[in-house]
Amino acid sequence: MTKVKQISVFVENAGGKLSDITALLGENDINIRALSIADTTDFGILRMIVQDPEKALYVLATNDIMVKATEVIVAEISDKPAGLNKALSILKDADVALEYLYAFATNHGDKAYVVMKTDKAEAAEEALATGGVRVLSAKEVYAL
Repeated sequence: MTKVKQISVFVENAGGKLSDITALLGENDINIRALSIADTTDFGILRMIVQDPEKALYVLATNDIMVKATEVIVAEISDKPAGLNKALSILKDADVALEYLYAFATNHGDKAYVVMKTDKAEAAEEALATGGVRVLSAKEVYAL
């Protein structure tokens, strides 16, 4: 299985807390490649793909920030209408459920990248590959 580490941080839903986290990462030369925030009344979950997840885990944890790593997959899709639907249809046909996803674009031409957390990661990777959707390696993702 292609393993990409996603960093999840529990962030208090208060002014400046997100900035404190991004400042800490920046001060330690940790570049954020993709992120998503889901919030509730009191807390949010900041999910990030960073170029050096081990360093990010260490820096955040040693600064008393609640953090964990989760394995996700990253699929390369066509950055045009229905590009995402192709990947989602493949997963649907393979009976793979998505827990969540978020996307990011780069300057790599007509491609976009989708971070996916599924209930069956290995089955998702196999189905996507069989369906013609490339799943990126961790090395590729961290270098984007």
